[in-house]
Amino acid sequence: MTHEEKRAWIRLVVAVIAYAAYVVAVLRRADGGPLPDVPYAAALLWTVGGAIAASILAEIGMAIVNPRASRVVDARDREIGRLGDHTGQAFVVIGALAAMLMAVAEWDRFWIANVVYLCFVLSAILGGITKIVVYRRSVPEW
Repeated sequence: MTHEEKRAWIRLVVAVIAYAAYVVAVLRRADGGPLPDVPYAAALLWTVGGAIAASILAEIGMAIVNPRASRVVDARDREIGRLGDHTGQAFVVIGALAAMLMAVAEWDRFWIANVVYLCFVLSAILGGITKIVVYRRSVPEW
């Protein structure tokens, strides 16, 4: 498994765990009440920041565990990274459009923030899965 594939796994797992933690935190705070009344901002910021920190720490840990691993990024790694990023970006666009339409329709900020966060997470998941699948198989030839 290449260094870049390990990074894709780390980011995929961290994204799923962080979003699950966020959803649990918000649902616990709701305690059966309406979701837009839940104070979500701190939980959102902490889970995003925690996910970034966890990814960095996991990648540092990976480097410590296997210090001799090659970190050379070749043309195949760059192509896989580009394909995964382009695949995941679809959800960033979907999230931006959804947030824009929700703002125009004057939806509550809770829903707008959460749809943006969900789409960022879906982007990370789809991009990560794409990278892992392509690493396991091969780069498609167009």
